[in-house]
Amino acid sequence: MSEPTRPARRGRLARSAAAFAVLLGLASYVALHQMTGSKGTPRCGVGSGDNRYEFTPEQASNAATISAVGTTRGLPERAVTIALATALQESALRNIEHGDRDSLGLFQQRPSMGWGTPAQIMDPVYSATRFYEGLEKVPGYSRLPLTVAAQKVQKSGFPQAYAKHEPDATLLAAALTGRSPAALTCTANETEGRPGDPERVRAELVRAFGEKAAPEAVTAGPSADRSAAGAPVLVVPVRGVAGSGTAGAGADGRRGWELAQWAVARSETLRITEVVYGDRVWRAGEALGGWSKLPAAEAPDSSKGASEAADAAAAGGETVRMRLAQ
Repeated sequence: MSEPTRPARRGRLARSAAAFAVLLGLASYVALHQMTGSKGTPRCGVGSGDNRYEFTPEQASNAATISAVGTTRGLPERAVTIALATALQESALRNIEHGDRDSLGLFQQRPSMGWGTPAQIMDPVYSATRFYEGLEKVPGYSRLPLTVAAQKVQKSGFPQAYAKHEPDATLLAAALTGRSPAALTCTANETEGRPGDPERVRAELVRAFGEKAAPEAVTAGPSADRSAAGAPVLVVPVRGVAGSGTAGAGADGRRGWELAQWAVARSETLRITEVVYGDRVWRAGEALGGWSKLPAAEAPDSSKGASEAADAAAAGGETVRMRLAQ
């Protein structure tokens, strides 16, 4: 009776061996990528453990723009939280070219309802500005339940839908307004893609934060009248904004982290490969995309001249240093 069972037994053994080989290969793949720092698809995150929200670089870039527009208007963190929760519900923080009827963009605003032209609405800075303009007209919006405040601006057919996004929006707002230092992390590919453009980064900084955020110096690259061999480094001053929670005691630290985490959130879009603020550094090549202590040997030497001195101030917390891809 045992002879007929042997082929079946051999088949089971073969399948088991094949399954084991697949598992072994998968384990080897994971181990190799952990050791070599390979990150796979770029991703971003904020928070930790069960209180963590993960999202794409596109979503991070849009969230950073929404936050920057709010704080630059002098609005409190609560306003940014409401705006982010609204955009999470309306578009999942994606600047989409479709929606219900003629709705468009991050906040699904409708040209036919007077929100602006399609081209204007598809501009994240414009659409965020229009949302905040509406929110500012809501009496006591900061004391209202989030879903009530958002609904008074949006006039949505699903007014309760905003509430479920409040925890994630709160995490994002705390990081992007600078209240939670080194909280936002992103992985990015520093070797693939076009070189970073200092003029584009400058334009985006000024558009989001105003002229106060214009870089004081570019310490390498062609914009500094040097060879293209050195990666451009923008030195961005840290100046608080009245009314936004980034003025007064501790303002420089909070504003600095707002600028630094804006840069990380927009790293994939603007090809930023390194951000330094205070004694912390974020690098695109790090496997986990997080912040680490800046080694003393890597701190800029402030004795090397004017632009290098401005660069060195980053280690003291007075500026944020952004290095771009070559």
